[in-house]
Parts: sequence; structure tokens; C-alpha cells
Amino acid sequence: MQSEHPFTMPADTPTADVGDDAERLSATAEFVREQDTSVLLSRVLPGLDGPELRALTDRCRFAHAAVLVFPPDEQALRADLAACGLSADAGAQPSVVVRERLASRHRRDPVDLDVRILRPVVRGPAEEHRAVEVFALTVPPGSGLAGIAAEERRLDHEAHLAFDVERPDPLVLRGLLASFARHGAVADGGGYNPHEDGTVFYFTAPADTKTAYRRVELYASGDHRDVLTEHLGRPLASAGEARQTGEPQPAETLLWLLTGAWTTQALAACARLRLPEVMNRHTGADSAELARAVGADPQSLATLLRYLAMLGVVSEGHDGFRLTAVGALLDSEAPGSMRALALMYGGPFYQSFAHLTHAVRTGQPGFEHLYGENHFDHFARDPELATLFDQSMVSSAAMFDALPSHPVLAAAATAGRPRTVVDIAGGTGELLGRILTAHPGLRGILLERPQVIAAARTYLDSTGVGERCGYRAGDFADVPPGGDVYILSRVLHDWDDDRCRSILRHCADAMPRQADLLVVERLLPADAAPSLATAWDLHMMCNTGGRERTADHYARLFEDQGLELVGHTPLALGAHALHARRP
Repeated sequence: MQSEHPFTMPADTPTADVGDDAERLSATAEFVREQDTSVLLSRVLPGLDGPELRALTDRCRFAHAAVLVFPPDEQALRADLAACGLSADAGAQPSVVVRERLASRHRRDPVDLDVRILRPVVRGPAEEHRAVEVFALTVPPGSGLAGIAAEERRLDHEAHLAFDVERPDPLVLRGLLASFARHGAVADGGGYNPHEDGTVFYFTAPADTKTAYRRVELYASGDHRDVLTEHLGRPLASAGEARQTGEPQPAETLLWLLTGAWTTQALAACARLRLPEVMNRHTGADSAELARAVGADPQSLATLLRYLAMLGVVSEGHDGFRLTAVGALLDSEAPGSMRALALMYGGPFYQSFAHLTHAVRTGQPGFEHLYGENHFDHFARDPELATLFDQSMVSSAAMFDALPSHPVLAAAATAGRPRTVVDIAGGTGELLGRILTAHPGLRGILLERPQVIAAARTYLDSTGVGERCGYRAGDFADVPPGGDVYILSRVLHDWDDDRCRSILRHCADAMPRQADLLVVERLLPADAAPSLATAWDLHMMCNTGGRERTADHYARLFEDQGLELVGHTPLALGAHALHARRP
């Protein structure tokens, strides 16, 4: 007899114990082996019986139950599968839908989340073909993803039952979706997976469902995005219907896209006027009061404030305008301030983007076309602009939060002798300061341009690690030898492949045989998923002549210089730490 509750749901106490994954895999596999489609449908949708149950059973078959696990690497996952009697040879594919759901729930860039689907086969009571759908989010040690794993294990958002639709067509799909809704199931997302050419329709199970699973999936082979839009509550509309229902027309969508430049300049104007510095997050102020504080025309400032309110930078209430958490990042004194970045993107980089067409046609950066020199040389001749650029680089320092706990740095910190971290082109020392603060046993060397060294020395002294840091003025040809860990953070994306090979050659020549190299960059996704790296790829092309790259592309660059990509770990803001060393 089938149990009423197929397995015990995760305890309320978060845990990062990988052993839980093996237990959950085993329980899920046993459940899949036992179920009869007709009985399971009647338990999922209480009240479903008679002719309607027979009709659904004729069109659906129980296919799998899903579980999300969090292995540190592929080897650990395969060991857990084998321990549960599941094939470890099942091919893995990227999971677009689950990756997007996790990214949305945890406010992460999807490129940070390496989610794969495996479907090891099991047999049902009548030897029918079924599967355990295993979603695997890789959580390497020190990746900063352990909190996501703990919460997802506790709440089990992605655990669900799935039924495959036999001979799907739009009419059949609409009938099945209507039956589920009639019996209390509520639409809960879905998506089209181009890797498999299949469409999934998710439901929240009815409140009185008789299984422990709270989510149900209908899977239809093929592209059924027209039916999916109806399932998601966004019906497709003709142009006339769109005007009546509020569905955006293509022209309206394009108009919004064309105003992107206005948004950039509105944010830059907010920063230049120092509006955040005179605003409060808890008490409102009217536009006239704010205009007096920043020296602006009241009516014009009111127009800007309304636009910023539409962007979520400020909010408008009965007592006037208040600063939001987003707007607070434009305050020069705020922790993690991004004011300098707004001024760079609304200043020299904004002007150079007017020459994007030239960059696409010729392959020459728009910045060089506008200013007659590359951006490094241009900034070097303008100390004020160079300082602003260095400050803008610090604006993205949140991507470094998890890096000091990277296994390479943790191992160096616990070695028997003092180890040295060499930060190549490390700017004013933000990253090196974090590493040395986290690991008092490490020493550091900062290689930078002569004009940056003084600012870096001041910063590192202020953090209390200056005594453990040495400085080398120079360029990439001056990489100091004898270090234990070498770091290239946001450097290689500034350059084309030939220049990257040259930089990596200097690193490889300086590195002792047992040394490690950590490269921090955004990675282009292997598929067409939205990513910050895709936006920055365009930015690098137009402004530096560089590019963002995939992990495989970096692996080839490393290999050209006798280095091997060991692996890569996601960081914040779409960045990754790539680990390379000699084979």
C-alpha cells in the first residue's frame, strides 16, 4: 500500500549537511517506483474522479518527482546517485527554469548559479519508464552559496510531481490546465526550455492535496509558449486588444527601451547634484526645499525627482520625496557607494557610447575614436578623472565579499610558512586589503602604476594591513616572482586575446610551480540567459577593446601559457573566481 506522505519533508532547521541530499534522493526514488498514475492524480487533486479522472489518466502519465540537491562538485553528486541505486551516467543539461527561479528568489545574477538537470531512470510498478528529476546546484566550498542551499533544503521550493502530456496540442493542453484549475491547483510559473524543446507548466497543489508535494508540473514536448502565456496570466493580444487590456504594444516597448540614455543621465544628474546627501530615507522633503539645498531650479528638479521615483531611486509620499535603498548607493559616504560609477557611466563612458556604431563597424573602441587614445592613457593624463575611475572600480567591491574564503586562499593562510599573495593591477588595494584582513598570516604585494601606489599605500595602511604589504610600481611585465597566490581581478576583460596571452605569460613566468592563479571576471553564459556579463561585453568592446568571455574561452587562454583551469566559483554581481595552475 502506498503511504499517504511519501517522505518526510526537510526539518525547519537549516542545514548544510550534504548527507541530507543522499537521503532525499533515496526517498524520492522509492516514491517514484511505487506510484500508479490514476491513484496519484486523485490524491494530487482531491475530488477528481469518474470520467474526468479517466480522461486525465488517458492524457497524462506520472513521469517523475523532482528534488533539488547541492553537491560541492560533480564527483560528490555522482557518488550520492550511485548510493541510491540511480545511474550516475545520466547526461546533465542546464536548467533554465530553475536557475531563473532561484535567481529571482535569492536576488542573484543567474550566471552565478550553475544549475543542471539529470534524470536517472527508474521503473514503475508495471516496469514503465520513469525518472527522478535531479536539479543540482553546485555549491563549491567558499562560494557563498551555502545560505541558498540551507534555505532551499528547508523549504523545498523545487520539489514537485510531474506528469507528461501524451500527444500534446494546444486544445489538449488548455483542457488539462482548466481541469487542474477547477480542482484548486493554482498556476505557479513555468517556462520553455530550448535545450530540450519542452514546455513546463507549474501549479501550486490544492490546499487539501493528499501528498507531501506542494507543486505539480505538466510537461509537454515542443514549444507551447502561446499556451504558457495564458497559463501565466499574460494572454496574447492583438494590437486592438492590447490597447484595451493594457498589454504593451511593440512600439511602446521600443519607446521604453529608447529612453535608456535618459535613465543613465538622470542617475548621473542625481549624483552630480548630490541629491542623496541632502535627502533622508525616513523623512520626506518637497522639491522646493531640496532645490534650495542643492542649488537647482525647483520646477526642473521636481521633474527629475518624479522620473527618479519611477525608477525607484526615490519615493514620493504625502510629506514629499524620500531616498530609497537604491538611491542611497549614490551617496558618496554610503557603504558600498556607487556614486563614482554613476559619474563614469554618465560621463566619459556615456560620451564614448555615442560611437558604438563606429566600434561595431571597425573593431576600434569608441573611446579611442572619441579621445584619440586608449582609456588608460587618457586617465593617466587627467589625475581627477583617474581618481574617479579608481573610485568607480571600488563601487563593485561587493563582488569580493566571498573571495577571501576561497579554498586556495584558505589553504595558503594555514600553510606552515608565511605565504604571499600578489595582486596584479590591484588598484587602490580594496581586494588585497580584504584578503589580508581575513587572513592575518598572509603577506601581500601590490603591483600597480606608479601614480596609484600612493593611494593604495594610504588605503592599506588605514585598514591595518599595511605592514604586511609590499608595493611594486610597474606594468604587467614586472610581475614579481616567488609568490604563492597570484590574483588578476577584472584585468583580462580589458584586453583582446593576444594581450591576455601576454599578461598570462608574464604571470606564468613569475609563478613557482606550486603557485595558484585566481582570475576574477564576469563569465558569459553558455546559453542565451540574461546576464550582467552580456551587458559588460558590449561596454568593454566600446570602451577598452576588451571583452567578456566564457569559462571555456578562459581555459584556452590559460592552456596557451601552460596553465590549467581547475574550476571556477561564483561571486556576487555576476563575477566568478577562476582557479588556474600548472598541470
